[in-house]
Amino acid sequence: MGLLGLRLVKRSVNQDDPGTYHLFYGDAVGHPGTELTFFPWPGGAAGVRGAGQAVAVAFAVPAEAMDYWIRRLQARGVRVEGPSPRFDEEVIAFRDPHGLSLELVAGPETARRPWIPWEGGPVPPGYAIRGIHGVAVQEMHVDPTGAFLSGVLGFRLAAETEGRLRFHPGTGGSGALLDLLPQPAGRRGRVAVGTVHHVAWRVPDAAEQARWREEVARRGVAITPVIDRFWFRSVYFREPGGVLFEIATDGPGFTVDEPQEALGERLILPPWLEPERPQIEARLPALHLPQFVP
Repeated sequence: MGLLGLRLVKRSVNQDDPGTYHLFYGDAVGHPGTELTFFPWPGGAAGVRGAGQAVAVAFAVPAEAMDYWIRRLQARGVRVEGPSPRFDEEVIAFRDPHGLSLELVAGPETARRPWIPWEGGPVPPGYAIRGIHGVAVQEMHVDPTGAFLSGVLGFRLAAETEGRLRFHPGTGGSGALLDLLPQPAGRRGRVAVGTVHHVAWRVPDAAEQARWREEVARRGVAITPVIDRFWFRSVYFREPGGVLFEIATDGPGFTVDEPQEALGERLILPPWLEPERPQIEARLPALHLPQFVP
């Protein structure tokens, strides 16, 4: 919704802190791999960008959309850096109003991403964001994070340029990329307003999730039990450098409890929180969502 043209597909609460909203944005149905979510913290302190943290989120767009996005962002007063070459891609970088580092990336695969266009949105489908392209994490050194990615999670080092190491699992490609940025002289980051809380990796089902949970635990890494989030199931752990990772199932999805055409229009709670709705609604701050930006 608003400037980037993502659809609010689920208006809910942080299940670990129901006094805080959890807002899910993505394509028309919140297709796995398209979502960026937020916990609004009114009056919260600003975070610190640094080591042990995901420091940038990249969205995939078609190559022919880059000029459109530069004009659109600049017309709304957003400072844009680029376009700049990176590997076989073109990248523009900017920040959201709270300082979160965002990128729009066009490359050989970005226009072919599986997604469902939001036909009622403010951005024409031909120019629209296709989903998450990848994330960048900052660490003091390449290892132990690099060794953990390749030795435990099955990523491989696919490319390297100007101090940026690109890892991806399996066949990789847009939507499955992690860029590691070693900064030996950097300071430690602090997660708060304007920073990334965690990075989620998707698996198709509970069986695959259980296999990965067992593998991570077998390597001596503390990992949570499976947590039922109703629309998906999650496990969480920290990689050795400190970034919080989630492994989440693809389903059952956001249309399990409301129709596609009504997604995001009202506060939805998982069944176990529904009895507490009056108390939760009384605690939640006023929510002012942006209108469409044409």
